[in-house]
Formats: sequence, structure tokens, C-alpha cells
Amino acid sequence: MKILVVDDEQLLVKGVKFNLENEGYTVETAYDGESAVELAKSNDFDLIILDLMMPKLDGRSACMKIREFSNVPIIMLTAKSEDADKIMGFESGADDYVTKPFNILELKARIRAMLRRSGAASEKTAQKEQLSVGHIVLDSGQRVAICDGRTVDLTAKEYDLLKLLMKNPRRVYSRENLMDLVWGYTYAGDFRTVDVHIRRLREKLEHNPAEPEYIMTKWGVGYYLKG
Repeated sequence: MKILVVDDEQLLVKGVKFNLENEGYTVETAYDGESAVELAKSNDFDLIILDLMMPKLDGRSACMKIREFSNVPIIMLTAKSEDADKIMGFESGADDYVTKPFNILELKARIRAMLRRSGAASEKTAQKEQLSVGHIVLDSGQRVAICDGRTVDLTAKEYDLLKLLMKNPRRVYSRENLMDLVWGYTYAGDFRTVDVHIRRLREKLEHNPAEPEYIMTKWGVGYYLKG
């Protein structure tokens, strides 16, 4: 497993690199957003840890640029604890966040969960599986959606969320359920994180996102996939 760690605090980067290498990961490092984007273009990383506040190019902008060509799982590091900043990170394409100062054990647990859920550890040996509902086909071999014959790239969490809904059509999930099942931990904060990902899926997959045909809302309860 190859991980890119990006933060302008060099001592923090050194500490994270040391701990992750002791876990058996291969670790590359960078100290600004521009370098992160260039490294992401030229390497096949399994996961990226990206600081929000950095010189040259901030983490949010770097994340958006990386999302133009890669669906690699991204964990955002932020010194800010406000829900608005976290939602902004998810809007830019991040899959998870860790607030500074953080416990390295928590970060390592998040990394393991992210790699496990993204399928990176077993992607090369995974059996190809396809799920389909209407004009939407989910290809687990490539971890992409196929919509009206065109390939639609999904972030790690968008893919996990869509797969859960497609495997359980007509089952209504609350936002709390989805955070626990897809993100893998109880999120003590703003559940608009789920709303952001549902909206992005609709924008990518629905003919008219304002009037969805498949990814439906059960008002006052949660979301479900219309089978």
C-alpha cells in the first residue's frame, strides 16, 4: 500500500511517515498543494492524506484538482473543527477528515478502514461484479458507474454509498445509518455530509438531479434507491 502524506508542518509529516512505515506502508511526502497534485499525477497511490491549510495551493483546491483525474481515497487534515469547514472538504471530494491535533492511532485506524472499504488492498484479485438499476450500472471491478453507456468516475465514498443503496433497493436508510455503514464510524456532528454525497451522486447519475428517478428521499427518514 502506497500513501502520500502532504502537510506544510515538516515535523508532523516526519512523525506520520515514521508511524505509517512501521505499519508496513510505503510513504511519499510533500509540503504544499502544488507538489501534492504533481505527485498524484505521476504515482499510483492507494490513499492520500492532505492538509487543508498549505502554501501555494490549499488542500481544498489540491483535492479538487486531484479529483479531475483520480478517485484515490483522500483523508483531509484540518485544524478547524467547524462543521462548515468539514462539509467544504467533502464538497471538494475528500472522503474523510481528521481534526488536528490528532491521535496517530486514530489516523491509522481511519487509514485501515478507508483502504478496506475502498477495496484497494484486494482490488487486483477482486471478482468482477455488476449491479444494475435502470440506466445505472455499478462495476465493482473498476469501481465506476456506467450511466447510459458512459463511464462515470466516483470517489471512494460515492462508490461505497451507491453500492450500499444498489445492493439494498427500496430499503430506507437514515443519515445516521449511512454514516455508520459507509464511513465506518459514528460521526458526532453535522449529518449534511451524507446530503452532500447524495447530491453529488444525483448530479452524476440522474437525468434531472432536481427530480431524481432512482436515488430517492424519504422525507423525515432518509434515502433509498428506487428499484
